[in-house]
Amino acid sequence: MDRVTDGPLIVQSDKTLLLEVDHPDAGAARAAIAPFAELERAPEHVHTYRVTPLALWNARAAGHDAEQVVDALVKYSRYAVPQPLLMDVIDTMGRFGRLQLVKNPAHGLTLVSLDRAVLVEVMRNKKVSPMLGAQIDDDTVVVHPSERGRLKQVLLKIGWPAEDLAGYVDGEAHPIALDQTDWQLRDYQELAADSFWAGGSGVVVLPCGAGKTMVGAAAMAKAGATTLILVTNTVAGRQWKRELVARTSLTEDEIGEYSGERKEIRPVTIATYQVMTRKSKGEYKNLDLFDSRDWGLIIYDEVHLLPAPVFRMTADLQSRRRLGLTATLVREDGREGDVFSLIGPKRYDAPWKDIEAQGWIAPADCVEVRVTLTDEERLQYAVAENDTKYKLCSTAHTKVNVVKAILAQHPGSQTLIIGAYIDQLEELGHELDAPVVQGSTRNKEREILFDRFRSGEISTLVVSKVANFSIDLPEASVAVQVSGTFGSRQEEAQRLGRLLRPKKDGGQAHFYSVVSRDTLDADYAAHRQRFLAEQGYAYRITDADDLLGPAIG
Repeated sequence: MDRVTDGPLIVQSDKTLLLEVDHPDAGAARAAIAPFAELERAPEHVHTYRVTPLALWNARAAGHDAEQVVDALVKYSRYAVPQPLLMDVIDTMGRFGRLQLVKNPAHGLTLVSLDRAVLVEVMRNKKVSPMLGAQIDDDTVVVHPSERGRLKQVLLKIGWPAEDLAGYVDGEAHPIALDQTDWQLRDYQELAADSFWAGGSGVVVLPCGAGKTMVGAAAMAKAGATTLILVTNTVAGRQWKRELVARTSLTEDEIGEYSGERKEIRPVTIATYQVMTRKSKGEYKNLDLFDSRDWGLIIYDEVHLLPAPVFRMTADLQSRRRLGLTATLVREDGREGDVFSLIGPKRYDAPWKDIEAQGWIAPADCVEVRVTLTDEERLQYAVAENDTKYKLCSTAHTKVNVVKAILAQHPGSQTLIIGAYIDQLEELGHELDAPVVQGSTRNKEREILFDRFRSGEISTLVVSKVANFSIDLPEASVAVQVSGTFGSRQEEAQRLGRLLRPKKDGGQAHFYSVVSRDTLDADYAAHRQRFLAEQGYAYRITDADDLLGPAIG
């Protein structure tokens, strides 16, 4: 008969884990399984996780062994854990590192096997064999240096992830020191930088507002070398520059901007993903930037947004130390495996609620406000083509009065109205008499509006997805999301992140998502919330009429 305890977890043979959210040990169980299990569904009472090979290999690369994983499952499981699942965990984690990439003094880059049969198997693979050179002995084969990244990608896909021990070039030396006169590196920032440096390359996952830029600065100080920083947009790049000038020994003259507006290459160069992926006559003209200096460190800000063409460039940069920074490793294109193989494994991951408990990010109240469409809007939605249904329901005019009523509940608060569709945002800007920041807003104008918002001169700003990433608006305490990029989990996390800088009055942040019920809007909202649910944020669902009462009209 199965052992029965009062644990919060039900471990099933199909590698799904069911976590009872209201159980007193649910928090401890969530923390224990987070390194090796991915959240799939997060309704009110039972959350569903899945144990995937990639999650197990990430855990292994981060220093967790199979024994720790098995112990966590057995400790928190309500019933006996299926023995085949435990064996599969052990076998899967055991696949990581049986192949190693090593620098051989005589032959250069080599693939070394700790299991001869595995080397024979991969050498016979049609995708692997062109990347390999001569076989040195039964356990060692030469690898073409330019194939270091692509080989790791392919080996991951065929289930034999290689441990990269080939080391890194130091790059061109350039002194960089942290200037901690008026501030101190937080414990978790120091730990994150140390964990990255010990591994040489990889990803640091920290909540929005937790100071990922400072982790980057600490890594730069450790490297003491020329650094290329890739960012999502010019405004984010200029924020990086301001922070580095304020908090390190670097001067403005040592930091270059490589964007659509400027082409400066300096010891520390900040480039946008857009300029790197811009094509001219079918070619990526700005790739020369990667070869323009002997970079010692490359930092990928918001690595979850890394465009596919940059993955290809990253494959050629395997001898450089690479640091990925993100609030969530979730990628909607399913390319998390490419981040693992080309940037590196997850080196540090701090749960959002842990950072909140330490007081470094603000607590947040998340509310989904469900709106009933008018009969006319419902009819329009019913007869719409599938490719226009989401836009119709997420931009319904009915939402405008709901947004007004939410703002009336937070008079004087610094508020962001966030959406995906420009015509909806312009309508809201007009109705609320608030400026709109969107893709076509010039960088200079964006920065002026953001500065006016920071100073309190503007209390409400309507923003498109340009404000999803890397925009520092510390006093924003209310956000109202009216539409999004379908079911994007990382976008939801980024948008909540706009609010999480600690408030001067120690107050709470308020995150509203206005959703049209009985439509795709509601379906996508449920999907969007999954990542934040994993981090311990609970959405309250309320009806627009009940919440806002007579204010709606």
